[in-house]
Amino acid sequence: MDQRLQTGRRPRNGRDLMRIWGIALLLTLVGFVVAWMFVEPAPPRRVRLLAGPASGAYYDFARQYAEFLSQYGIELEVLETSGTAENYQRLLTEDDVQLAIVQGGACPSGLSGVGQLESVASLYLEPLWVFVSRTLTPLDDLRSLRGKRIAIGQAGSGTQLLARQLLTASGVDEDETTHWIEVGGTTAAEQLLAGDLDAVMMVGSPHMQVVHQLLGEESVVLTSLDRSAAYSRRFPFLDRVTLYEGVVDLKRNQPPESVEMVAAAANLVVTQDFHDALIPLLIAASRQVHGQGDELSRPGVFPSLNYTEFPVNTTARNYFQNGPSFLTRILPYWVASLINRTKILLVPLLTLLIPLVKLAPPVYRWQIRSRIYRWYGTLREIDQQRLAELAPEVLKASLDQVNTIEQELQEVSVPLSYMEEFYNLRLHIDLVRRRLQSASLSFTEDDRPQPL
Repeated sequence: MDQRLQTGRRPRNGRDLMRIWGIALLLTLVGFVVAWMFVEPAPPRRVRLLAGPASGAYYDFARQYAEFLSQYGIELEVLETSGTAENYQRLLTEDDVQLAIVQGGACPSGLSGVGQLESVASLYLEPLWVFVSRTLTPLDDLRSLRGKRIAIGQAGSGTQLLARQLLTASGVDEDETTHWIEVGGTTAAEQLLAGDLDAVMMVGSPHMQVVHQLLGEESVVLTSLDRSAAYSRRFPFLDRVTLYEGVVDLKRNQPPESVEMVAAAANLVVTQDFHDALIPLLIAASRQVHGQGDELSRPGVFPSLNYTEFPVNTTARNYFQNGPSFLTRILPYWVASLINRTKILLVPLLTLLIPLVKLAPPVYRWQIRSRIYRWYGTLREIDQQRLAELAPEVLKASLDQVNTIEQELQEVSVPLSYMEEFYNLRLHIDLVRRRLQSASLSFTEDDRPQPL
């Protein structure tokens, strides 16, 4: 029976291999632990989005985003606000809010921390609607609103910020005869119809209910701005658009004639702390909601990186340039997200494990070769002794030492490349053993009593 099985001891070469591979695996594990410290945390399952008034388009679109994201196990909480100005303020002051829909060009001046914001995409164009009492027509320029009562939107709304800029640039300043009324939405529409206002300025989607309401009223008129091209040049965040006759409602032919307007773009913005893994889902949601086009843009134009005001988020830019990642296309969202986040763990795998795997066999062979040389060194020390002059107990100890070396050789599996040295060692062991045995026999014979 194999001596290794009889003794129950693990072969030395097995211990050597386990030690070498153990060190390699330990170093790799340390690399993984260090790399894990740099892995981005998992994306949150609950996100808060600053929208706008519950009656506005921002709020309605945000609810549609929430419905889309719920398919991926993400709860999007839509927060009602007064509008864009409040959205900016809360984005930069509240740690638990990192996402908002804002109106292009409506960032309040002097607001600190704006450099912390990033653009995800522009969502759609929302024109400036200027409805005036029919008694003021014809009116084709904002300068005609001097001396009138003008609703410029609620305080904190994007409408008010834009209205103030355009009216001031047009020379329609608030004074004793010209009144800027901070009211918007349905309240402003009701006051216009009641005769308490001469004009209403509002920014929003053609889908807004208040827009449809005012377009259907005989007592008010939607103003066409003849200088829309000039406004778009002076204010880069504005675009010149044409609302074609009947495009809002073909049956009732609303508007009754084509109208020249200016439009800002609704934008989705995030703080720099927002989790990048959610960016592709937000773009996919906005693409589903806005990708079919509307009264002002053709299908496929939005969402877009055009009309963005802040540095574009890197993940968003990659998504628009390259589309969804390969992993996202073939794997469930959370699985793909986990793999993307743990890519950094490939660093220790590639830089430690692979070189160690390649290095382990040479190290093992070197260890075997060094042991062969060590055994040779022991044999040389024994062989160089003057055996005839050694005491019997020294000879016996040397012979035991040689037998120990041979025992160790039986427990070692040597690579084929070193078999010649291995067998040479065994031959030399046998040679030294015979010399020791011969010396022992000679000593015994010399010590035997001589006959008389």
